[in-house]
Amino acid sequence: MSLAAKVLAACRTRGLMVATAESCTGGMVAAALTEIAGSSDVFERGFVTYSNTAKQEMLGVSVDTLEQFGAVSEPVAQEMAEGALKNSRANLAV
Repeated sequence: MSLAAKVLAACRTRGLMVATAESCTGGMVAAALTEIAGSSDVFERGFVTYSNTAKQEMLGVSVDTLEQFGAVSEPVAQEMAEGALKNSRANLAV
């Protein structure tokens, strides 16, 4: 069983909906999840926010966080996940 299939199965068992917030991966995490038949009962939506502007507009990432830590940082990833939760019906975001 692939990692994506394990994630979907774990979410399904727990009644969780998942959203993805991606940048450098360009949607590949969402693609790995959604290529599995039946994923729509667990996968809510995906955000691909490659530019800093997209991170700000779509996920509400703070300009200050981007400037202080850079786009590829844990604080920005945290804000991206929080933004994915705020802008979806998911209760789990990566």
